[in-house]
Amino acid sequence: MKKAFVTKVHRIDTEIDKMRMRRKDTDTLKVKENVFDIPTLKSLYNLSNKGLIRAMGGSISTGKEANVFLADGEDGEIAVKIYRISTSTFNTMEDYILGDPRFKNIRHKKHDIIFAWTRKEFRNLERARNAGVRVPTPIITERNILLMEFMGEQGNPYPLLKEIALENEDAQRIFDTIVEYMRVLYMDANLVHADLSEYNIMINPHDLSPILIDMGQSVTLEHSHANDFLHRDVQNIARFFKRFGVETSPDELYSFIRSKEQIKK
Repeated sequence: MKKAFVTKVHRIDTEIDKMRMRRKDTDTLKVKENVFDIPTLKSLYNLSNKGLIRAMGGSISTGKEANVFLADGEDGEIAVKIYRISTSTFNTMEDYILGDPRFKNIRHKKHDIIFAWTRKEFRNLERARNAGVRVPTPIITERNILLMEFMGEQGNPYPLLKEIALENEDAQRIFDTIVEYMRVLYMDANLVHADLSEYNIMINPHDLSPILIDMGQSVTLEHSHANDFLHRDVQNIARFFKRFGVETSPDELYSFIRSKEQIKK
């Protein structure tokens, strides 16, 4: 490895430490070791060199497979999602990727699956957005890194649905919008979210509009388990909103979403 490149990698590593924002805890070193390996640092440097990342901030979300960081982009704050190659649940990812006709020729190696997963989330977000579903706008992917629109304000992400105290009337309106998004995903984007719940929906606090997130696992309707995933999504949403007085049958909701596809044909 050339000395100049090593110097650049160490420089961005140092900058990440220097600009780690506001939030410091006992897991910082562990996060760094799991996320910022040398290839990932190189990719971050490349994205920085292109002007897409101007400054890295701190972690704003830690999920099962990825960490999301705040960063300064070309036009303001952006989210940088980095899939952890060392600790991601590789076998679970395979179940969602190998049945997707868009990724037929992916090798069964861990890093290839994770890179494909990252591209898959980018394409799913793009499809959903083009169909009219509110999702973070994807910007670019490189290896295990996805840059996308930051859903929040002044460094603070919007709350998740599970974190919002809702009045029943507001809950009904949010429920109706989510169901419409599920229908549009199915009909127009040819997608099922496949992990939809109160943990993967953000709420804009200004107008209480829902935003679907975490679409790496979303599958096309050609996937052999697409309708099973849809049924699970419907059950999750019906279960959550039942506590706010929204009465619906998961089976009827499932049929409603799928029947629209049949009518369209």
